[in-house]
Amino acid sequence: MADRYQDAIEKAKQRFEEILRGQLERVERIKSQSGAVDYTKLDKIVIGICGGDGIGPIITAAARKVLEELLAGDIRAGRIELRDIEGLTIENRAAHGKAIPDDVMDELYKCHVILKGPTTTPRAGDPWPNIESANVAMRKALDLYANVRPVRVPDKGIDWTFFRENTEGSYAVGSQGIHVTDDLAVDFTVTTTQGTERIARLAFEYARRNGKKRVSIVTKANVIKTTDGKFLNICEEIAKEYPEIVTDEWYIDIMTAKLVDEKRRTDFQVFILPNLYGDIITDEAAEFQGGVGTAGSANIGDRYAMFEAIHGSAPRMVAEGRAKYADPCSMLRATVMMLSHIGKQAESDRLARALDYCMFEDKALVITGRDTGATCEQFTEYVMKNL
Repeated sequence: MADRYQDAIEKAKQRFEEILRGQLERVERIKSQSGAVDYTKLDKIVIGICGGDGIGPIITAAARKVLEELLAGDIRAGRIELRDIEGLTIENRAAHGKAIPDDVMDELYKCHVILKGPTTTPRAGDPWPNIESANVAMRKALDLYANVRPVRVPDKGIDWTFFRENTEGSYAVGSQGIHVTDDLAVDFTVTTTQGTERIARLAFEYARRNGKKRVSIVTKANVIKTTDGKFLNICEEIAKEYPEIVTDEWYIDIMTAKLVDEKRRTDFQVFILPNLYGDIITDEAAEFQGGVGTAGSANIGDRYAMFEAIHGSAPRMVAEGRAKYADPCSMLRATVMMLSHIGKQAESDRLARALDYCMFEDKALVITGRDTGATCEQFTEYVMKNL
């Protein structure tokens, strides 16, 4: 048996060594980083706008229109530039055989923050080549280590903010798994000290600044003992620096249940999670707010930041001719977060209040995704009238 599989094992060992070396080099890059950008000290902030795929260009255009209104003075004065970046479509990415073509990546590097529409990720059975997710590639290339997703439903007492580690976990080398033989495939989960420390500290700092009294660490450390165990232990060490905040730990399976428990869910405030669990549970959480079409997402790094809708490109809506009825609220919520991130808090608050009013209070126009409701353009105009 040993002889039968020896060649396959040797090839797998070689591939594993390459992956380990790449991750160790990434750790060294994290150690050498110099700190976060102060946007107030920039002469000009460049906001890159990427439409993406499917309904992406439609909802991104809506967000751009709102930005032009809210930032009109800064744009005229040259303090802010809205820069359209083409080429992040699945067709162009497939043609280049890369998650993000080099020329598109070069343009992204020239921006300070990016507002991005949803992009299509190829999967088995698709007509597209097996290229990495553009989201994952962008997060890694720009080192956007924190995925921050707020969910608010005031009338249900829900005010949650999720801090999902964005560059490690099960997604760190998601396209680099090994088919050892026809019968055995292996993927990898990555946890580093530096990567975990920075997401934990960001979450606790957010909690302290915003008067949050509880931070919940969510893992599966009882089963995934090495990587999830390391993540949990480091978060608990960071928690000791914030004695005024109650810290508790939960397993991901029971946490998904507790979010639907009306007696317990209002107790939660801030969450810290590894990559995969954060991806799944934030979609569940968004349903309380009205679905993934209503929730925005921030991807934060020290040098760059990217803001996006949390849902996909909705190819079915496009195929059925319903793209113009796409809900822009997720992109507009992402825009709220982006404005706050670059120091435009007053403008961020204006948009947040307008969205709350239009989505939860007045409801003069409702998005249904079909001709029974408003179009994306109509709803965007409705929001703008209430800024």
